[in-house]
Amino acid sequence: MSFLLSPTRRAGFAGSALASRTFSTTRPSQLARMTLVGRLGTDPELVDVGKTQLVRYVVGSSSGPKDNKQTSWFRVASFAPEGPQRDYILGLSKGTLVYLEGDATMRIYEDADGKKQSALSLVQTKLDVLKRSQSKEDDVGGMTGV
Repeated sequence: MSFLLSPTRRAGFAGSALASRTFSTTRPSQLARMTLVGRLGTDPELVDVGKTQLVRYVVGSSSGPKDNKQTSWFRVASFAPEGPQRDYILGLSKGTLVYLEGDATMRIYEDADGKKQSALSLVQTKLDVLKRSQSKEDDVGGMTGV
């Protein structure tokens, strides 16, 4: 639950724990939140990670003028429990237009050549389908129109 306080009410909280975070009643978090709209770049896949399973997929989002579009790719993981929610995500296909909210983390690593690389990963918190892709037999164009 979020709320805003007027400057006069905010002054009443001076010295309290709420004074530094008057805009929210939730606890502080070290995670960045991201919202994006884009198309699935791959069919979601179920992956075993230790004792748990996750659904992994990629979302591409384009920006810029038509003659010079740039596409950014985001790796996404979903920890949806076994059941209808997980089955729904796994039933989506490449090219589906989605609205995604997730927790973002940046990881810095060295590649095989010793160069520093960075990767942005998202853990899905919300997923809405805006438009389903064509059937897999009809989907020849891939990510056109992202």
